[in-house]
This record gives sequence, structure tokens and C-alpha cells, in this order.
Amino acid sequence: MTKQNWPRVLVRLPVETKRFLESETQKNASSLNSEIVRCIRHRMDELNAPTHSSSLPPRLPR
Repeated sequence: MTKQNWPRVLVRLPVETKRFLESETQKNASSLNSEIVRCIRHRMDELNAPTHSSSLPPRLPR
């Protein structure tokens, strides 16, 4: 799929979130879109990363 065929999404951001992303675009010499994708992929990696605690059974309530 080429970039032109990628789905488009309109996102509303809090002002401080947009400022953060704009600051990251300056640091990384990237676009706002690239930073948003980078943040989402980072979160996806975090959620999909194996952890030591995931192999433990859930804690029982006290």
C-alpha cells in the first residue's frame, strides 16, 4: 500500500499534546504525522513486549 492509499484520520489534540509533538518534530527533524505514528508504534511495542510479570498468575485479592 502506498502512502497515498493509507487511511486518513482526523485527530483532535489537547493544546499541550500538540505543543509536545511539535517540539519533537523540531528535535527529530520530522513531520507531525511521523511523530504521531512514532508515539503510537512505541505504545504498541510496549503493549506487545513480553514481561516477566505476564508469566505469573494474577494476584488474588486480600
